[in-house]
Amino acid sequence: MSGKPSSTATYSPSLTNLRKKKTINVGGSDWVRSDGRRIHQCRPAFLRTGAVSSASGSAYAEFGNTKVIVSVFGPRESKKAMMYSDTGRLNCNVSYATFATPIRGQAPEAKDLSSTLHKALEGAIILKSFPKTTVDVFALVLESGGSDLPVVISCASLALADAGIMLYDMVTSVSMSLFGKDFLIDPMSEEESYQDGNLMITFMPSRNEVTQMTVTGEWSTPKIHEAMQLCIDACSKLGMIMRSCLKDAASGTLD
Repeated sequence: MSGKPSSTATYSPSLTNLRKKKTINVGGSDWVRSDGRRIHQCRPAFLRTGAVSSASGSAYAEFGNTKVIVSVFGPRESKKAMMYSDTGRLNCNVSYATFATPIRGQAPEAKDLSSTLHKALEGAIILKSFPKTTVDVFALVLESGGSDLPVVISCASLALADAGIMLYDMVTSVSMSLFGKDFLIDPMSEEESYQDGNLMITFMPSRNEVTQMTVTGEWSTPKIHEAMQLCIDACSKLGMIMRSCLKDAASGTLD
């Protein structure tokens, strides 16, 4: 890894705008998770750009025990050059290191993750800025500690910015786990293993736009609205951390 500046910070959402704070009340308002967080607290985020010197752009992200590295290559001539297109193409690939999970073969289906990453990023990239060429995004999960896909998406967005790819906005992502009628934010692997459902938001903070939302399990409409509000607030704060990381990297380059 190169020596570009890194950024570490927390980005928990604000609860002041929620009508019913008690709705996120897993095990009681004083309930503490195994890593010491409260139910509304996200894990500290460690971010670093320039993680892979051979790539056009790259980033490393560490959220608790979840560790991800993303490399971006291109824009380069598309392999499908025979098919003319006035917009660029985006290819995404997500994979897990053999040592990423406690048990080999336990990693999620990479094809589904790659497709979700593509959908989350595509709307944020100005594809017409690189016609007839392709940008490749390769994400590798080094350690699976929970909320892997949101970390991959956020890290990939940072890597795209590091590569100088023109974006409408950065993309950030946060997820929420459902437990009965209650929920908690930024779940770890052990929490995801017994969740009743999950909600994931991918968000462009400056444009105030959701690029993707996935929901599993049975959520009531009020619960979805509250979970979305918390995730969007956390995404906005994460976006500030990501921008700070880019500014620090730019300052370090100038120095």
